[in-house]
Amino acid sequence: MIDARIRAAVAAAGLFAAAAYGLSVSSALLVVSLHGDQLGVAAPRFHFLTGKALDRLHDGLSLDFDAQLSLLEPEAAPPLERSVDRFLFSYDVWEEKFAVTRLRDPREKASHLTASDAEAWCLGRMHLEAGHLDRMRLLMVRLEMRAEENEEAAPLLGDPGLNLASLIEIFSRPARSQQQHWQIDSVPFRVRDLEH
Repeated sequence: MIDARIRAAVAAAGLFAAAAYGLSVSSALLVVSLHGDQLGVAAPRFHFLTGKALDRLHDGLSLDFDAQLSLLEPEAAPPLERSVDRFLFSYDVWEEKFAVTRLRDPREKASHLTASDAEAWCLGRMHLEAGHLDRMRLLMVRLEMRAEENEEAAPLLGDPGLNLASLIEIFSRPARSQQQHWQIDSVPFRVRDLEH
């Protein structure tokens, strides 16, 4: 089913041969969908609850993940639009389940989640506005994630001393050498091809 959705997303974007754009369709492909006037994403084979981050959670410590979605034209910069968010993860060592809190407004929480469900829950809260876009313009979406140990994380939106620009600033700097970070891209698409 997942492979069929990925093939459908590639075909819908008119990219029957993705190699023509110098792309490789990886197992961690970011799949873009249209919901009303918003672009949403899914990445069923992308996992960020791994390595040091997962070890920290299994040790009973909490961990922030900063996430950014960017809307781009292929091979162009800067982003046309972006959405940033921060998620606080914890792990119940007895139940072996994760809890996640979205720290931007509207604040939301979910608990008793598997790792895959917790990752998907976060991505499901991130969107990009699409109502103003040219339906024929060739676009792509990039997802960036960074693990932040709580004592290193900048204050959150709504907390004194931080505004949206400060959270965006996190992604304008390179990730620290020891910091876990991930980036995955969608294949190029046109909004028109996502409409049903």
